[in-house]
Amino acid sequence: MLRFLASRLFRAALTIAMVVTFAFIVLRLSGDPAQIIMGADAPPEAVVAFRAAWGLDDPLWQQYFRYFAAILNGDLGRSMRDGRDAIDLVAERIPATLALTIPALFIKLALGIPAGVVAALHRNSFIDRAVMALAVAGFTVPSFVLGLLLVLVFAVQLGWLPSGGQESWRHAILPVITLGVGGAAVLARFTRSAMLEVLGQSYIRTASAKGVPWGAVVRNHALPNAAIPTVTIVGFMVGSLIAGAVVVESVFSWPGVGRLLVVAVANRDLAVVQCILLLVAATMVVSNLVVDLLYGVLDPRLRAAPQGAH
Repeated sequence: MLRFLASRLFRAALTIAMVVTFAFIVLRLSGDPAQIIMGADAPPEAVVAFRAAWGLDDPLWQQYFRYFAAILNGDLGRSMRDGRDAIDLVAERIPATLALTIPALFIKLALGIPAGVVAALHRNSFIDRAVMALAVAGFTVPSFVLGLLLVLVFAVQLGWLPSGGQESWRHAILPVITLGVGGAAVLARFTRSAMLEVLGQSYIRTASAKGVPWGAVVRNHALPNAAIPTVTIVGFMVGSLIAGAVVVESVFSWPGVGRLLVVAVANRDLAVVQCILLLVAATMVVSNLVVDLLYGVLDPRLRAAPQGAH
């Protein structure tokens, strides 16, 4: 168990370091922050002074090691736009993002998993085809298209709901639905595939041949084994709670982390972008670690297997 945790923690640290490095390189290759923030009409001496103040005129390797050392010391930098700590700017937006993504996650679980199970239990029937048709539609329609359609119908045509903002709980309904539909469609497809694979196993046929009621076979044998691959996609959804609403927040003018990321990238606010990416990477890594631990709970064979066997 200790070796398992140590290997996972090492991989987690390595993943976060790679994300930080990638973000650092890409952001500095995408344009000069000083020129973008100061504006095209800024005097050259003002741009030079800005670059010197923020250490942008130092060699890239010096900037990289300085930034990496600051992260290890818990300093995620300051915003170039207003001078505030980047972590404070991001922390202010996290509650707004979670107010969308957590209800959307419950919608994904409440709709996607039962739909996938029902479709698998009625394979090749009208129910199966209907569920999969809806799942394909929900999976293939981009979130910004679905969001705009919902705004057009429920905000513009019917006038039932507001089209954007965060003034009340009613403003969250359309973005939550937009986020939940696509994830529910993905979960339905994964759950159906996992259930069909399990239902085709020999131990399912053996349990049925012994006279075990079909409901008990599904509940005690099929569902627990089908949960193992399904947990993977659920873990990914949990890990993407912070970053999963970038497009939707922009469509609905929702003041969350995703919208802050879009603005920070456009303004080349390096510390804010890097802080958000680090937060997203850490969330995803922790989620994957929890998923790995859940595998051992759901399938005791994985706990008994030697490290590296799976």
